Amino acid sequence: MNRILVLHGPNLNLLGEREPEVYGTLTLAQLNDHIQTEGERLGVQITAVQSNHEGVLIDELHAAREWTIGGVINPGGLSHTSVSLRDAIAAVDYPVIEVHLSNIYARERFRRRSLTAAACRGVITGLGWRGYLMGLQAILSWAEEAAAKGASEPT
Repeated sequence: MNRILVLHGPNLNLLGEREPEVYGTLTLAQLNDHIQTEGERLGVQITAVQSNHEGVLIDELHAAREWTIGGVINPGGLSHTSVSLRDAIAAVDYPVIEVHLSNIYARERFRRRSLTAAACRGVITGLGWRGYLMGLQAILSWAEEAAAKGASEPT
């Protein structure tokens, strides 16, 4: 069975409590339930990890090289500041989709630039929890296309 890594960055453990006018009232547990349900529908196994620590996210990206067909990451505030996380995404040989619950381009100026986005295959922003599901669908689609072509990595 194909496996996809889902990473939730700093402060996402506070979903449902932190700035609900921006991030909504859905909790991280509820978000993960939506992601797991979509994974089951798509026939892929989901491994979801949340950490407030940059190094943990980097370690998870590295470790997943052994088993994943792709990753979905919401780097939270690290998307605007972390060269190390950007480099870790660029270093892995599987596609990574960056997801943001809110529209970062409609927010404060400092949030409108993502260092990590350039290392990702794509970015989904402002679609709430549904953006994660779209990221899963894109990764699975790339993997299926690659398998049909006999390629070693998704295109």
